[in-house]
Amino acid sequence: MNQFREAMRRVITGDDADGKSTIILDGGPSSEIGDPGLGGLFEIWEDAASGPLDPRVHDDLGAKRPVLGPRAGNVQVRWFVIAPTPEGVPKDALDAAVRERFADFDGAHHIIDQSRHPAMHETHSIDVICLLQGEASLILEGAETRLKPGQVVIQRGTNHAWTAHGGPALLLAVLIDRPLAGH
Repeated sequence: MNQFREAMRRVITGDDADGKSTIILDGGPSSEIGDPGLGGLFEIWEDAASGPLDPRVHDDLGAKRPVLGPRAGNVQVRWFVIAPTPEGVPKDALDAAVRERFADFDGAHHIIDQSRHPAMHETHSIDVICLLQGEASLILEGAETRLKPGQVVIQRGTNHAWTAHGGPALLLAVLIDRPLAGH
């Protein structure tokens, strides 16, 4: 089931040899873990958060391998798909499955407390997240809010999780590496 595959198109611009703007990449994710219909990470672009920008460089800066948060000093852009929490699965089995899945993208150490939701995790980044398709909820330790397509969350280094309602949901994230104060 690849209901979101068509929506996952990245168009990357740059300058040609004459200094004129052009499209240097046009296609799907550069790398991925998971399935667009079931859940996963689908990389678009990763670059340094500071320093000079050179549009003449045509390297594909999509991540070579998806990881949960941006690498140190970087900005990471990705799609991610979440699915509804499966019913009838014992909590301990669901918690273990989520920890295993997070380990696939170097995120197991970000899970600090699964008591509220199996996928509760904390990242050291500012995340700008927009729900593109489907319906989803952002779950925090002391609150929960339901989102509809077009709505945006600024997730600021807090312990959080996502769940979809009525089927998978497609989100777009811009992750900016930022150390947490006091950590």
